[in-house]
Amino acid sequence: MAFLVPVHALFAQKPSSFKVVAFFTGKNDRAHISFVGEAHRFFPEMGKKYGFTYDSTSNWNNLNAEYLSNYQVVLFLDTRPEKPEQRAAFQTYMENGGGWMGFHFSAFALTPSAYNQDWDWYHDTFLGSGQYKSNTWRPTSAILKREDSGHPATKNLPDTFKTAPNEWYRWEKDLKANPDIQILLSIDPASFPLGTGPKTHEIWHSGYYPVVWTNKKYKMIYMNMGHNDIDYENKTNKELSFTFANATQNKLVVDALIWLGNSKK
Repeated sequence: MAFLVPVHALFAQKPSSFKVVAFFTGKNDRAHISFVGEAHRFFPEMGKKYGFTYDSTSNWNNLNAEYLSNYQVVLFLDTRPEKPEQRAAFQTYMENGGGWMGFHFSAFALTPSAYNQDWDWYHDTFLGSGQYKSNTWRPTSAILKREDSGHPATKNLPDTFKTAPNEWYRWEKDLKANPDIQILLSIDPASFPLGTGPKTHEIWHSGYYPVVWTNKKYKMIYMNMGHNDIDYENKTNKELSFTFANATQNKLVVDALIWLGNSKK
């Protein structure tokens, strides 16, 4: 017996095609390098399934108007651009409606360090987070709480879920007090104590920590995930965890990317 399926049902889960390019450095912490390698495997597979193409480049000089005009979404997998002309091109791209997803270290800035806070638009206005303040250690799973059930990135998530292991960041600025920032996920109190140390300040026992958010003035989303656990202690440098080994967290990433690739600003 043949069954007729309405045409709209066949394409209900198939978004229009869009192009994604990921910028990365891949030369610093082994945990970040591990994540970058994962991303290069994960996103092409998701692209085949959901109808987008994935390119990547470690040449940050490609952050220019001509190159970016080929893509609807830009990913920062680990670091950020450093040259003034790269930064200006990215700001123009975002102000003209481009899409952006940043992971973990892409938001890092600390003065003094190798990544000084010397880009006010990006860290203070665009991300709204300001400088890095502290982190948990070791990389551990957290229970995340959904702050917004209506956003396309989070509407298909449960109210709480357990993540893949990660190093979690705390920020200089109060994102909750910023009217431009829409917090999508935060650390649920059920996570505490979060981190194992050995230093006491690397274990969080209380507080409010946003980990996924968007700036309502731009087509963007930042995710604190992106730091795999590595066996540094025994000097094997073996990968002990993988960011994209968590199905619920993957749903967040894919839904967010589809929203960025198909929405208009």
